[in-house]
Amino acid sequence: MQAGFNFFQHWYPLSPIEDIDPQRPVPVTLLGIRLVIWKPKSSENYRVFLDQCPHRLAPLSEGRVDDKTGNLTCSYHGWQFDEQGICTRVPQAENPELVAKNQRNFCVVSLPVRQENDLLWVWPDADSTELAANTPLPLSPQIDVKKGFVWSSYVRDLEYDWQTLVENVADPSHVPFAHHGVQGNRETATPIAINIIKSTENLIEVSTGGRFQTTITFEPPCRLEYAISIPNSDKQLGLVTYCIPVSPGKCRIVAQFPRNFATTLNRFTPRWWNHIKVRNQVLDGDMVLLHHQEYLLQQKQLSESWKTAYKLPTSADFLVIEFRNWFDKYCQGKLPFSDQGGIIARESWQINDNRAVILDRYKQHTQHCSSCRNTLKNLQRLQIALLAYFVITVSGVAILPDALRMRLGLPLVITALLGLGAYSWLKFWLIPKFYFVDYIHAEK
Repeated sequence: MQAGFNFFQHWYPLSPIEDIDPQRPVPVTLLGIRLVIWKPKSSENYRVFLDQCPHRLAPLSEGRVDDKTGNLTCSYHGWQFDEQGICTRVPQAENPELVAKNQRNFCVVSLPVRQENDLLWVWPDADSTELAANTPLPLSPQIDVKKGFVWSSYVRDLEYDWQTLVENVADPSHVPFAHHGVQGNRETATPIAINIIKSTENLIEVSTGGRFQTTITFEPPCRLEYAISIPNSDKQLGLVTYCIPVSPGKCRIVAQFPRNFATTLNRFTPRWWNHIKVRNQVLDGDMVLLHHQEYLLQQKQLSESWKTAYKLPTSADFLVIEFRNWFDKYCQGKLPFSDQGGIIARESWQINDNRAVILDRYKQHTQHCSSCRNTLKNLQRLQIALLAYFVITVSGVAILPDALRMRLGLPLVITALLGLGAYSWLKFWLIPKFYFVDYIHAEK
């Protein structure tokens, strides 16, 4: 498919399984290929197809799962496909034998999938299914209940390229500054010495000095993991990120956060609360910085190498340098985005100064996260109920007889006002956190 490292012959996690809506087809893009995730009614497992109906190339992600057959139905002309991608129904066929004779000719491209470690994995090369079956998933050893670990998951689409995401996650020294007050403190930042342990085509591993013993592993093309040991104890925590190349200038992060201590806290902290208070803020803190950095690097690389465009004088930059050298050596410094999915490669990067777009939490995260989107729906229903209660209560008190108004009116009005206060808190503080929160470093 291409010389050097073959991005298409690897496993990628598309999403945490808990975040996929089993009732409807879900679109997703990987390496420039538009895909559709769906779940047959007769199966416990999801399927991933190329998001194109073979009839007239309409997106199957705009279709539905048929109530009677459980098959994926194209909403354009009603063609149906079973869990293997074989066409089972063509409503326009005058002769029923037309479908039977052409089932495989009319089939959808179906990709190998697996469900493991709470993630849905896909192999984007339909022509190498045997290789897919014999290739292990890039799983984290920390995502293991038997070892005493618990974890939570997170997914977000990002407004910069895959290589920028890998480079950023591979750089622990930015945390006290870019995430000051969220995950670090710039006043206590210290130099981080990085030591290269191993560097091959299929694995880069480093260790860091400092207060915590940390191992960072990059297993191309997507797993980038931190394993952190707390001194003088058996406590461990980690950061497992899967960096997913979506299209030029776009990527997705699928992350898991394991630890083997404070395990009950994992059950009592709502997942959506952790997302709006911590996880989204961390990605917000990077977003504008990396969006601009990527543009400037692309411009400089028109006339020079990253080696001269960047100034990398300390050992804290060793993993960034190692990744960039790996990317040059095995990938010729570029990603092989496919054109079969209808994605047009972006010829030049442009800076988007619209912060509401760059930091759009709803489109990038909330709509993809079952916890956040369901909580948002419930909060919006609660808003309506609180407002209705206020209007009905105040109106009711106004028409009460004088005797009842003196005895019941004041308590009722007080509860109505409290409800109005709760409504205002939801409207102006909590609900906006699911949509957009500007991240201004100068104010942190």
